[in-house]
Amino acid sequence: MSMHVRFLGALLLAVTILRPAVLPAAPAAPAPKLNVVLILADDLGWTDLHCYGSSYYETPHIDRLAREGMRFTQAYSACTVCSPSRAAILTGRYPARLHITDWIPGLPPENPKLLVPDWTKYLPLQEYTLADAMHAAGYATASIGKWHLGGPAYYPDKHGFDLNIAGTEAPNPKTYFAPYGIPTLREGPDGEYLTDRLGQEALRFIEQHQDKPFFLYLPHFAVHLPVQAKPALIEKYRAKRQPGQQQNNAGYAGMIESMDDTVGLIRRKLDELKLADHTLVIFASDNGGRVPTTSNLPLRVGKGSCYEGGTRTPLIVSWPGVTRSGSLCATPVIGMDLYRTILEAAGIREGIDKGVDSVSLVPLLRQTGGWQRDELFWHYPHYQHYQLGGTTPYGAIRKGDFKLIEFFSDMRVELYNLREDIREQDNLAARMPAKVEELRARLPAWRTEVGAQMPARNPNYDASRPEAASRAKTKKPTDSQAAGVPGSS
Repeated sequence: MSMHVRFLGALLLAVTILRPAVLPAAPAAPAPKLNVVLILADDLGWTDLHCYGSSYYETPHIDRLAREGMRFTQAYSACTVCSPSRAAILTGRYPARLHITDWIPGLPPENPKLLVPDWTKYLPLQEYTLADAMHAAGYATASIGKWHLGGPAYYPDKHGFDLNIAGTEAPNPKTYFAPYGIPTLREGPDGEYLTDRLGQEALRFIEQHQDKPFFLYLPHFAVHLPVQAKPALIEKYRAKRQPGQQQNNAGYAGMIESMDDTVGLIRRKLDELKLADHTLVIFASDNGGRVPTTSNLPLRVGKGSCYEGGTRTPLIVSWPGVTRSGSLCATPVIGMDLYRTILEAAGIREGIDKGVDSVSLVPLLRQTGGWQRDELFWHYPHYQHYQLGGTTPYGAIRKGDFKLIEFFSDMRVELYNLREDIREQDNLAARMPAKVEELRARLPAWRTEVGAQMPARNPNYDASRPEAASRAKTKKPTDSQAAGVPGSS
């Protein structure tokens, strides 16, 4: 063998010995689990946000959420008042199925034609909640704000929440300024504003759990009565009033702005902690706006009513990397749908089927098609006689563009085409008997399916007296109102 060949062989051997071994690439770090922030306003009407058409109320942070996510234009609450709607969101089940069908504890009239059924005035412990599912999947869970689903034995910490701040059986705070007198909320300094405080508690929870997945449920007391805002905001909105405005309550406007500020603070904190890109943020309301505190026009009346003003609500979802910025969705959806939506988005399968009335919004959020449901139902075997534009016991169905309302006291019906008549002024029942028959046939079938409770005839009903005398004040509310309004669920 030549010297040249021997030299090359030796060189190759040396290179082989000196070359470091090739190691397998390190596995990529798993993607962080999706955090969830669900912010629920109380009694916020469909047009109470600037991004939903208000020219008086200012909501820049919620508007930004809408610009960066999806805004639903036909989202509904599961009931016209709060307790049933909240129970439906947390369980993915119709209020009629839960037998939680009125605000707790309710306020029946003195001379009803119908007696309300023996309904459930708490969220039973055997009901499986969003928090139960998230907790079982390793999430830190917190409820910060209004609960209103039963007393201490049924508080949030009994329903899967690790933390309960400010949640009690009460429908509203006695005051928005400390001292609050809320047994599950550590008192703040005199004059502290409740909405601000709940926002700060939310920030603290996020900071403490930034290194593990979390589910933050922030059900604000705002904008429920009493109408109490910070004085500087009341003055700001008094100066902003214009003649002829339907929405012009300065105190209510100030309450909305403070709530909007908490949305901004939370999103800023998510950015600061580098959590925003894997955090689902949802903003919703529990039912329509209270009239005359606000105006829901063009919708008919508001909270407590069987019409659109009572149940059509704002809904905004921002899911980074999924929802297209500034997208709109006109598909009718309902509060229960948040149950499956949140669990599917978080990749949690255990417990998802317990939300039997929930349909995941994920196909709508991804805009991939595949939406299956075309019917929504409401069941309210109670009276709302203390809300302006209230109602007697009723059932309702929306299918396609049509909505049929059946009043149990005399079984009369009303039929509206919501696409052509969003104000519900043109009752089509006499002109469209076939449509009435089609929709009306679905109501008893659905009631049987969910085990709905029906009211019974009152043997002591006095036909010479009003069935449900209104207790609602018809005068325009002032910019600041005291607490203790009867039946102010």
